[in-house]
Amino acid sequence: MAETLRDQTVVLKRIATPKPQVLLADQLREAILSGEFVQGQVLPPERELVLATGLTRGAVREALRTLAVEGFLEARSGRFGGNVVTLPSREFMASAIGRFVRGRRLPLKSLHETRDILEPALAHLAALHRTAEDIQALRQLHESLVAAQGNFPEFATLNIRWHRAIASASHNELLAGVLESIAYGVSVSTSTEEYDTPETRKQVIRIHARIMEAIEAGDGPQAELRMRQHIGATHARASAPGTTIVPLSAEGEPG
Repeated sequence: MAETLRDQTVVLKRIATPKPQVLLADQLREAILSGEFVQGQVLPPERELVLATGLTRGAVREALRTLAVEGFLEARSGRFGGNVVTLPSREFMASAIGRFVRGRRLPLKSLHETRDILEPALAHLAALHRTAEDIQALRQLHESLVAAQGNFPEFATLNIRWHRAIASASHNELLAGVLESIAYGVSVSTSTEEYDTPETRKQVIRIHARIMEAIEAGDGPQAELRMRQHIGATHARASAPGTTIVPLSAEGEPG
């Protein structure tokens, strides 16, 4: 006699069904990423999405809110308003990485290791891809750094802007976004008393000038080497006693 299901010991797992709003968010996200909906395009009104999908208005709104949080939509008011398609920006990616680093409470050593790999590569790419506008921006920041030697807080802020300008000159949005996400931590790790000396600031200005020379000359290997030497020297003197957690913002700085 054939064995029936009742005669067997069968372990069945609960089947998880995605929520309707999750499925709609997935469908709309894929449409944006694939180019079916382009940046600046306004999505159909909520009522049309309700009719097209058969979902409730609440489920549709939840799906749209999810995409807005992810940086794919922006709600605009007015005659030509609605849910406008956007693409995640560098700042959005930096914010996401920042939350990851702060949430995991990664050690300062992680910041240094990331810079060791990232910034020399960015300098190399900047030498290959920089434009006349990039060079002009770097020169202006360098001149401001020279003028701010007597004001350490201003000098530290300009220093970070200079490093971010190198990243922008690389024209690699992904790598530049990663540096953007740790920029505040970079600032704090180089804002120690040991770093705050007139002689150190003069050294920074000299090595910055040498890095810029290589970038302007289009010499990627030399720009990379000089930036690696700069970052290495910075790390050798920038670890303040007791500083172990990477701060990504003033709010995230450990007390």
